[in-house]
Amino acid sequence: MDMKTDITRLVRANIRELSPYSTARDEYQGSLGVFLDANENPYENGYNRYPDPRQTKIRERLSEIKGMPVENIFTANGSDEAIDLLMRIFCTPGKANIVAISPSYGMYGVSAAINDVQLREVPLREDFSLDADSVLAACDSQTRLVFLCSPNNPSGNALDRSAMLRIIRESGCMVVIDEAYADFSSQGSLRSLVKEYANLVVLQTLSKAWGLAALRLGIAFADSSVVKLMGMVKYPYNISKASQEAVLKALEQPVDGQVKVIVEERGRLAGVISAMDFVMKVWPSDANFLLVKVEDADRLYEFLIGEGIIVRNRNRVRSCAGCLRMTVGRPEENDALIAALEKYSKQRKG
Repeated sequence: MDMKTDITRLVRANIRELSPYSTARDEYQGSLGVFLDANENPYENGYNRYPDPRQTKIRERLSEIKGMPVENIFTANGSDEAIDLLMRIFCTPGKANIVAISPSYGMYGVSAAINDVQLREVPLREDFSLDADSVLAACDSQTRLVFLCSPNNPSGNALDRSAMLRIIRESGCMVVIDEAYADFSSQGSLRSLVKEYANLVVLQTLSKAWGLAALRLGIAFADSSVVKLMGMVKYPYNISKASQEAVLKALEQPVDGQVKVIVEERGRLAGVISAMDFVMKVWPSDANFLLVKVEDADRLYEFLIGEGIIVRNRNRVRSCAGCLRMTVGRPEENDALIAALEKYSKQRKG
């Protein structure tokens, strides 16, 4: 299927016909000095004017950092906004369905439920690897989106590139690769392929490696036609001026050094934790966390809370029975986690 020419059939009819909200500043290109269009308070305090609805400076800076054209970049209020926008653009409520791997990021299902879209979950294999045949078998004529998280959350592994490419080529629908943790992986990103496949959307975020979780800045790399659709459907001023300014300042400083330490600490933690007597398995990770299977996940979870350490209990998530997800912290935080786990081990023996 030539998705370059066929993608319009996947878009909801009402979205294709939508006349988006437009500001006077969207309509005018040039130097402006007197702003009497938006009913703002005219007395300057730094925040009395509405922010740039297109986040132009951020997109230009991301273009430099990521090596992608500006027209292929959409900036969102966190990746969750991008997920929701894609649902609203492509999925007719009560009719369309989406396919997502399981276990994976929970917001795919939450957003589907909010938008009255059926969720079809496809289990990963026992080793959390991707079964392309099963994903493709779950797709039908009403499937509009396939969500693949790589590296996956909560398993931590990067999905097989050839399997993802097969799904992009053969599914006949939009395929969303969520790369929130890609900066911690050696596999690399698929973002450059959006120029080849119009049905591919690659999500990234500044919340993880860039350490800007509080600012809520998500990124979608996509064909320019998809970026245009997302811009039509989003609320006009989805990212505040304060966030835009803080993001631009943060993007001046590279985070390679921090990522390097986190990856090194991930290896150290995995080695130490896997040797503990109550630990059954530490799953290989391409992310900034470890999925750890233990003998009594609920008991260990409560113990760590008592020690002032919060991790994520995944014991009741599909294929994650007995597992806790542990984020890799600063070296001293990881030392505190190790000390608490050693204390737990001694108490069990006592």
